[in-house]
Amino acid sequence: MKALVLGFLAIGLMSCHSATKEANTYPDVNIVGAMKNVMWNGELGSSINLDTISDKKGLYGLGPASYLKGELLINNGTSYVSKVTSDSTMTVEKTYEASAPFLVYGNVTEWNEIELTPEVKTIQDIEQFIDDHSTELKRPFAFQLTGQVASAMIHVQNLPEGTKVSSPNEAHQGQTNYRITNEAAEIIGFFSTEHKGIFTHHDSFLHMHLITKDQSKMGHLDELVIQEMKLYLPSF
Repeated sequence: MKALVLGFLAIGLMSCHSATKEANTYPDVNIVGAMKNVMWNGELGSSINLDTISDKKGLYGLGPASYLKGELLINNGTSYVSKVTSDSTMTVEKTYEASAPFLVYGNVTEWNEIELTPEVKTIQDIEQFIDDHSTELKRPFAFQLTGQVASAMIHVQNLPEGTKVSSPNEAHQGQTNYRITNEAAEIIGFFSTEHKGIFTHHDSFLHMHLITKDQSKMGHLDELVIQEMKLYLPSF
């Protein structure tokens, strides 16, 4: 009888532990649409309106604007839309009145700071570092980098009106690149080893958008050299 009671007690403790762990796990990342459908099938229209995402608390997300006429970033519940105005200028507007052909988003309210080693400087370095330091995290997940950028290249999509798309080369018509040098910035990214062609490119585990501290520039991050930045991974 004593053994039976102890058995039930052990099961109860295990159940409590499981419930606590589940309660402390950040929500699943949501994925709408797919990058490959935009690039190869020309699915440029809206798959999601940003204002339909109900839970804005600790909300992070990124993707292109519908018809590839800009870039989208949701950073801790604030939504930004960037659009090309010239080869050297852009507009960045705070608004949820936007839509995307594909979008990855999720809610994170608690973060753990992870100290980057001095040799972590480039996008490839970040990818390897995050992969090595996230083996216990539920994947995919959002992450943040904040601090000073030595140099970076971001782009904003600006597809000419009425363009038909059936390949990545066609999809990138009108894309405008912007060089950033010695600026304070924040980078919001999503990491996955299983979503190439869905929300990351075929040769990467990362999709990242950068916004400068003054919020005057925001776009998809293509190149990066870190001066001094801090990495934040979801806490669970």
